[in-house]
Amino acid sequence: MDLGKLTIKSRAALEDAQQQAVARNQQEVLPEHILFALLSDPEGVVFPLLQHLGVQPRQLRDRVDEALDALPKVFAEGVEVRFGTAVSRLLQSAGTEAEALTDEYVSTEHLLLAMLGIDGAGAGRLLADAGVTREAALAALAEVRGRRRVTSESPEDTFQALEKYGRDLTEQARKGSLDPVIGRDEEVRRVIQVLSRRS
Repeated sequence: MDLGKLTIKSRAALEDAQQQAVARNQQEVLPEHILFALLSDPEGVVFPLLQHLGVQPRQLRDRVDEALDALPKVFAEGVEVRFGTAVSRLLQSAGTEAEALTDEYVSTEHLLLAMLGIDGAGAGRLLADAGVTREAALAALAEVRGRRRVTSESPEDTFQALEKYGRDLTEQARKGSLDPVIGRDEEVRRVIQVLSRRS
């Protein structure tokens, strides 16, 4: 797979995974390292996607952390950390997921979907144990991402922009957390008058 087709967040996840392997004295980067990196980024797509599924990303990250601690360690000088064959297969599968969704770049959600395709062990098992299925993830992805396609290296910045940078005043009013506007009739009329003049 062409690594130039990875989004900025995907490349960052691979770098973080490699740093995790180095910090843990592990010789090979595995999909579990990448899953840990994805779960450590609250600004990415994976975090809200899992929350939408009712999975607590931090709790899942703790389970992945335990699984990473159980992996073999190498305490020797000059050991180079490399990406394992499982990561190569994961990246190929993520590329296939991106093509299936008609996306131009491989984003973090494609990595997650590829992990869900890994049966039996590792990252796929950890996700399955948490109750994450491929069908549910695709449905949640449609909610989080909408109908947008990944056509740039930084698509995560455009997903759920209103939720990230705005406040839902209607929701706050429903909850009763806004102060009522009492005795301000003249000011409210003036604001409405000024706003209605603007085009």
